[in-house]
Amino acid sequence: MTLNVNFLWGGATAANQCEGGYDQDGRGLANVDVCPIGERRSLVITGKQRMYDFDENEYYPAKKGIDMYHYFKEDIQLFAEMGFKVYRMSIAWSRIFPLGDEDKPNEAGLQFYENIFKECHKYNIEPLVTITHFDCPIHLIKKYGGWRNRKMIDFYLNLCEVIFKRYKGLVKYWLTFNEINMILHAPFMGAGLSFEKGENEGKIKYQAAHHELIASAKATKLAHEIDENSLVGCMFAAGSVYPYSCNPNDVWEATKLDRESYFFVDVQARGKYPNYALKEMERNGTLPIMEKDDEEILAKYTVDFISLSYYNSRCVKTDGDEKDNAEGNLFASAKNPYLEYSQWGWPIDPLGLRITLNHVYDRYEKPLFIVENGLGAKDEVDENGYVEDDYRIDYLREHIKAMKDAIELDGVDIIGYTTWAPIDLVSAGSGEMEKRYGFIYVDQDNKGNGTLKRSKKKSFYWYKKVIFTNGEDLD
Repeated sequence: MTLNVNFLWGGATAANQCEGGYDQDGRGLANVDVCPIGERRSLVITGKQRMYDFDENEYYPAKKGIDMYHYFKEDIQLFAEMGFKVYRMSIAWSRIFPLGDEDKPNEAGLQFYENIFKECHKYNIEPLVTITHFDCPIHLIKKYGGWRNRKMIDFYLNLCEVIFKRYKGLVKYWLTFNEINMILHAPFMGAGLSFEKGENEGKIKYQAAHHELIASAKATKLAHEIDENSLVGCMFAAGSVYPYSCNPNDVWEATKLDRESYFFVDVQARGKYPNYALKEMERNGTLPIMEKDDEEILAKYTVDFISLSYYNSRCVKTDGDEKDNAEGNLFASAKNPYLEYSQWGWPIDPLGLRITLNHVYDRYEKPLFIVENGLGAKDEVDENGYVEDDYRIDYLREHIKAMKDAIELDGVDIIGYTTWAPIDLVSAGSGEMEKRYGFIYVDQDNKGNGTLKRSKKKSFYWYKKVIFTNGEDLD
């Protein structure tokens, strides 16, 4: 049994991690621009330390990215050479509305993305566009407090209306928010939230999330009204949580952590707040304020498909201590003794992808789209820019096999698969360039030094073969 001939193979990036050009052609400043590399990054992205402008003592990798603002034609040509059917990318909100609350958009920003979409279509690549991928204009944060303010819904919908109309016929697939559950773990990055001492952070996070959920539902309605052919998806950071043991406490804790990940998708896909979440928010004093039509809006305008990122599974141990924890990413996790770990301490668990896909599909019974999956690693490059990255090929091969098993053996409906990332770019979590994911090497270091020259790694040719054979030849 083989994959559907229309299966969408490709790769995924985010504007703030690759575009650069932060001050060009009228673009405004965004939250993701002011997240520095180094020790303060974690404090800033989690909202614990306020940073709304540049500090001359810090380096801000998003200012430059990999300068895709000027290299996008070359990069898309390389994606086309690999045979991409789809390219997942995001729009920088502050490129379209520099402040975020203007009435009229910035034409130069609109034209930039139109040029990208037309370049994709030149090679028969379907754009899959994330409307906001950890992206919020700084002006909206300073003036309104980011997504804690309900006014953000209208500003977001203004952006949506402009781009849905401008790119009708150019973009079919839309995602409303990237990794919406990340608002709980990196609230400044996810929703422009930073906190004052003594504030109820949980209540603010869930209120902001509620505003995003209403915005997502209204955007779904708007997209379908403007273009009946458009398909709108939600997106969350996935990865099933395993109990460390059969201790019922571990099993229950794993259940709770899974629910924390599923919560926002429950709302976006099923159309209502689940009872477990309502009860927990009541207990914790974090129940958001809702307006009278909110429940009806959420119920009527659910998403067409569910997209997800998967890098690893997680593991929970209720009777351990800190030394039992894996380094992980922004999600805490106990160290799973049955798995190998990446250079950044992330567990490598291909079967976990199949498990996760089954859990998500069983829960929602809507088509899935894997929009991020990849291995961050330190690459050794030769004088020709070539990288022998068998470790990346091994990681992706086993995860694609697991995805195929979910489709062919388990009957999970999956639209497509985009790796993170097809080209080296700035890491969202750490801000590093040295944490490389791409099939394409970019000559740049953690401090932005280098020629920006693009070169093909061994994995480039491997992935080209995978796409050409529609996933049949994975050797």
